[in-house]
Amino acid sequence: MSGRDPFCQPRRIRRGAALTLLFTSVLVAGAATGSLPRAEPESASGEALSVAPAGRHADVARAAEEAMADGKSPMEAAKRAVSRSGDRWGAVYSRGEYEEFEEALDGQYTGVGLWARGGRDGRVEVTKVRAGSPAARAGIRPGDLLRSVDGRTTDGRPVTEVVSLLRGDATGASAGTTVRLGLERGPRAWTETLRRAQLSADSVTVRELPGPVTLIRVDAFTKGAGEQVRRAVRQAPPGAGVVLDLRGNSGGLVTEAVTAASAFLDGGLVATYDVDGEQRALHAEPGGDTTRPLVALVDGGTMSAAELLTGAVQDRGRALVVGSRTFGKGSVQMPSRLPDGSVAELTVGHYRTPSGRGVDGRGITPDLETGEGALQRAETVLRSLAASS
Repeated sequence: MSGRDPFCQPRRIRRGAALTLLFTSVLVAGAATGSLPRAEPESASGEALSVAPAGRHADVARAAEEAMADGKSPMEAAKRAVSRSGDRWGAVYSRGEYEEFEEALDGQYTGVGLWARGGRDGRVEVTKVRAGSPAARAGIRPGDLLRSVDGRTTDGRPVTEVVSLLRGDATGASAGTTVRLGLERGPRAWTETLRRAQLSADSVTVRELPGPVTLIRVDAFTKGAGEQVRRAVRQAPPGAGVVLDLRGNSGGLVTEAVTAASAFLDGGLVATYDVDGEQRALHAEPGGDTTRPLVALVDGGTMSAAELLTGAVQDRGRALVVGSRTFGKGSVQMPSRLPDGSVAELTVGHYRTPSGRGVDGRGITPDLETGEGALQRAETVLRSLAASS
């Protein structure tokens, strides 16, 4: 399991995505927190959160209602019901957690600026540190082990619980509050006290490389990320090819992934998906740049909405995909409100690429598989495409 602050790798490898049609396991193992007030959370497609669940959602709601009537925890009962359902991606969120996830998708979050993942040995490892963040100023580095949070050991804890400790959920911690981390680097063990801060996700970065090559890296599909990709393509130098770097992108809002696809496609199908057997489709907007050479760079951390985008440009013959096989998260979760205000999210379907390929459990195989030096290989391939066009 892996994750980051707030966008992990993934924040919930086995506990689902955060919003309706949020093809992802985003938002999981970081120090993200805060809330975005809304009367009722909305889905990534703009649909209101269901308050009259049906099917398996109704079973989970019934378990929560019965627990509430008996004076027991509705959330715990709902979690047990989800676990019994065998839904790999099913999850139950408190009202606060759900609002925090929405805030993170809006691109703002309260945290310390580190990404982390849980290993099979039960230990939590820092995988990335945000420049200029409280974690960076404290000298925390990728590879450091996070052994405790405010005196509570992280060993053997689900990453989601570690996230809750980092965010200070139990005390309603906000920007400016402190959190004490126990860390380990090789033989060295030490403690750092960090002050949480309000941070911006900055999920899209753009660099110009020799070639000319425009490198567009998308860490997660937060709100506005799709339009940032389109803007970067429009502003790329004439004749420049594009490397779309989706490595480590654990997903996000599917609407943003479709908007990003629209940067490279002139309309047409991006993906199909089913919800309780009903078939639906996602289409790109017309007018995308279909002439620039394009390479999509992926790896085993490319998930969900990022896989949806990769599959679209690969199947449509728009991009050459370089890297290693993607994660394989292609399921659709739908959320519904439980009696105590918490949110249950269950898998209701799966999406497919334009050619009909299923992604869940399979991932996407690159056209050119490479490990070390993947970016350099992608640049070489892009220049070859430009020379032959």
